[in-house]
Parts: sequence; structure tokens; C-alpha cells
Amino acid sequence: MSKATIVVLLILFAGPLPASELTTAIAHLESDWARVYYQTDETRQRQIYPQLLEKAAELTKRYPHAAEPKIWQATIIATNAAFQSALTALSSLQTAKALLEEAIAQNPNALDGAAYVTLGTLYYMVPGWPVSFGDNQLAEQMLKASLKINPNGIDANYFYADYLLEQDRTAEAEEYLRKAIQAPLRKQQVFADSQLQNEAKLALAHTQQSKSNAGKNKFQSLFTSATAD
Repeated sequence: MSKATIVVLLILFAGPLPASELTTAIAHLESDWARVYYQTDETRQRQIYPQLLEKAAELTKRYPHAAEPKIWQATIIATNAAFQSALTALSSLQTAKALLEEAIAQNPNALDGAAYVTLGTLYYMVPGWPVSFGDNQLAEQMLKASLKINPNGIDANYFYADYLLEQDRTAEAEEYLRKAIQAPLRKQQVFADSQLQNEAKLALAHTQQSKSNAGKNKFQSLFTSATAD
């Protein structure tokens, strides 16, 4: 029997890795994705995302009954879709949606409800029918579900705030942006959480500046009208 055959048999008949090893593998995948997403230019992202997708797909295959690998596989598929043609991207997003739905069915609380966050975000970011599955009502439903699971989580609060901003519900959005800014950083995701908190701070500053400018414009309009009279 060749060494190659022995290796294949060891892989096929090896028992599942301990849960702690799955946790470690997911943590590494999260860290790798965050650094690529936040610190790498688009040329490198095009090269690295397929590699991360392979790792995520392997974990999903290795742990078919675990929701966590599916969540990260869906997340990487969704971010990689930005580099695909329109039709291919829409197909990829459908795949991501199916993975997230399966993850929710298996364990809705996995990664503190992250499947709800990602699925909700997809619902408000992708086009609606007949082009794709975008649906603002379902987006809000999914994002609120994530907040029920993890009311103080940075992801749940930030992306619900982002959704509210998309709906021009600025006052509500500010409340959740503040919660995202105040959310504790997770030990295994300090870098990614720090980046997201910076995004929340920028978004909050932008909404406050917009309100300030609106107030000034209103005052100037009143002043102009008064002088015209």
C-alpha cells in the first residue's frame, strides 16, 4: 500500500476533530478574513479570497453538523462576490443565502447569531425581485433576531444601524451606532471589532454633521426669507 493511499485512508476514517480545534480553525479563518478585508488592496483580495473559500469549504465539509463553518463560508462568498461578474455574483449570493439559512436551522445562536446578521445584511444590500432576493422587511426581521440573541454585540448593532440609515431612519440608527461603539471587543476578534467600531464612529459623526448642516441650511433659508420680505 502506497504512502499516498495510507494518507487518504487516514483522512477518510479519522474521527471528527475536537470542538476546541473547530473553534481554533474558525478563529484563524476570521482573523485571516479580517486582515484581508481591511488591510489588503483589491488585487491581493482577488488572489486571497479563493484560498480562504477553500479553507471554509473544507471546514464545512469536515463539520457538516456545525453552523459556524457555514456562516464563514457564506461571509467569504459574499465578500468575494464583489470581484465577480453581475450574474456570477448573484448566483454566489444565492449560495451564501442558502448556507446561512442552513446554519440558522442547525444552530441560530452560533457565533452569537452571526448568521442572522449576515443574512439580514444581504437582504437589504442585494437587489429585490425580480433580479434577486433583496427584501427590506426580511432584512429588519433577521437583524432584530440577531439583536435578541446578542443585544450588546458590535456586529448586530452596527449592521442594524446601517440598515436604518439606508431606510433614512437616522435617529434610530444613531442609538445603535452608539451601542456598537460601546460594545466590548471580543478577545478573538479584536482587530475586526476595532475596525467595525471605527466605521460606527465615522457613521455617527457623519449623521451628526448632516443634522448640523440641515439645521444651518434651515436657519439660512429662514434668514433669507426674512430679509427678502
